[in-house]
Amino acid sequence: MTRPARERMVFSAAQLIRTQGVSGTGMRDVVAHAEAPRGSLQHYFPGGKEQLVDEALAWAGSYAARKVRRYAAALTEPTPGKLFEAMAGQWREEFTSAGFAAGCPLVAATADSAAASERLRAAVSRAFEGWQEPVAGELRRMGVPAARSASLALLMISALEGAIVLARAHQDLAPLDAVTRELAPLLDAAAG
Repeated sequence: MTRPARERMVFSAAQLIRTQGVSGTGMRDVVAHAEAPRGSLQHYFPGGKEQLVDEALAWAGSYAARKVRRYAAALTEPTPGKLFEAMAGQWREEFTSAGFAAGCPLVAATADSAAASERLRAAVSRAFEGWQEPVAGELRRMGVPAARSASLALLMISALEGAIVLARAHQDLAPLDAVTRELAPLLDAAAG
């Protein structure tokens, strides 16, 4: 069974933002990518492109949070370093299989438009917070003290996003490998 048109449009907007940014993603592009009826835009998104982008960014943050929980649950020997390795591994696999054209929609939206739009900046901030909290929660479950879990989660996401940007710029996986190799011991030491 296929997803309903509304869900397809939110997903499609997130995918297009990954490669084209917010300003380069048109509503017609979203409809075509989602294979949705044109009239459905007004029906599902009466707030127009702003509403659709907000929902696409919220979806992206929620998706990242779900992935973190799945990665943590799949670890046979859960450690913060292995969790980070799994998070970076997703991007390693994607870049290997699909190339370097698409990055994180949250970074794309921030770089593209957040300085020009308080609404967009706030949407990106909420999405990052929605991703950071599950990372911090998993770190606490792995023995990282609560006082450090939020800052280490922020460090993990920042390092990962920076490595994604550099990997795309260099068309090379080396930044992902470097942050994984260098950050894992620091993260594991925090768990005691």
